Amino acid sequence: MAKQSKAQRETVERVMREFKEGDLETSRGAPVRTQRQAVAIALHEAGASRDETPADNRSNLRRTKTREQDSGQTKAALLAEARRRGIPGRSTMDKAALVRALNAH
Repeated sequence: MAKQSKAQRETVERVMREFKEGDLETSRGAPVRTQRQAVAIALHEAGASRDETPADNRSNLRRTKTREQDSGQTKAALLAEARRRGIPGRSTMDKAALVRALNAH
């Protein structure tokens, strides 16, 4: 097995911590009951699955990190920060676009 990057290790640790605390859910909202299922979810989110192509793994990790980054702030808070910085077009942006615009400026 290839060595995992720091971002992949952090994601696996977060998912397994969620499983241990009982907060991990499947995509359908059902609680994860087995450790084997939790490991599969962790590797998928971390982009470290051996059953997916390298491109899919990179995409999964990118998607997970974006979601983790966005989860800390509400859209209203992001919009207020964009207004304070004077970013044009902020009223028509969705949450992801606001995060990208704030990171760019």
